[in-house]
Amino acid sequence: MITGVIEGTPAQQAGLLAGDAIVFADGAPFEPVQSFRGKVGKEVVLGLRRAGAFMQISVTPVEIEPNKMFLDGLKASARIIPANGRSIGYVHVWCYAGSVYQRTLEHLLSQSPLNGADALIWDLRDGWGGAIPGYLDLFNTRGPTIQVTDRNGASELENVKWRKPVAMLVNGGTRSGKEILAYGFKKYRLGEVIGSRTEGAVLAATAFLIDGGLLLLAVGDVQVDGERLEGVGVAPTIEVQAEPGSMGLDDPQLNRAIAVLSVA
Repeated sequence: MITGVIEGTPAQQAGLLAGDAIVFADGAPFEPVQSFRGKVGKEVVLGLRRAGAFMQISVTPVEIEPNKMFLDGLKASARIIPANGRSIGYVHVWCYAGSVYQRTLEHLLSQSPLNGADALIWDLRDGWGGAIPGYLDLFNTRGPTIQVTDRNGASELENVKWRKPVAMLVNGGTRSGKEILAYGFKKYRLGEVIGSRTEGAVLAATAFLIDGGLLLLAVGDVQVDGERLEGVGVAPTIEVQAEPGSMGLDDPQLNRAIAVLSVA
């Protein structure tokens, strides 16, 4: 089952959707890694179940560098959604494993078209964590933004702030440092948290590939404002459940966020 499709990847370009169930690849039962091994640059025919129907889609695998893929996906996700006479900005942060993702988000929010939006949807569903609590300072309206211009004329904004309405999207795939952001966003009432309860996987962990699987071994306990989120997660302020099989065709969580912000 595809839980998410990162913007700009071969999966998106081929037309794959969240909720698609991949049944086979090139006539053989689908294997997450093996089905694409040795096939970089070669067309692979996937057999899918989508919304109860069977279909085939061709995709051409590429070699990926994960950090670049997540960063490119973040940039490619940024867009304006018109609704009820308002412009709703949207951006999806798939991974927060490094400050470069937050710096890129700040840059996107300070540039066209997002800087002209009336409100913002900050999508933290699925992907990987790595965020730190300080990232919420982006929505601290009391801090000034400064513009620094060097002697060559190059200009850069520092301490970028978003001072308009904002909503956060979360689901069961929102994990780790993203859950800390969701906790603080909700507790300090920065905006509505929309979707379903986060994963409850906050412990610091080291990843190992073992026998074809991924083992996340806990190496440190984590408490947030004295609370332990492990195994508990963060409940949204507006709960909207989404069936995996329909996410690519219709996104009720995103639609609810648009509805909330379009009347704010």
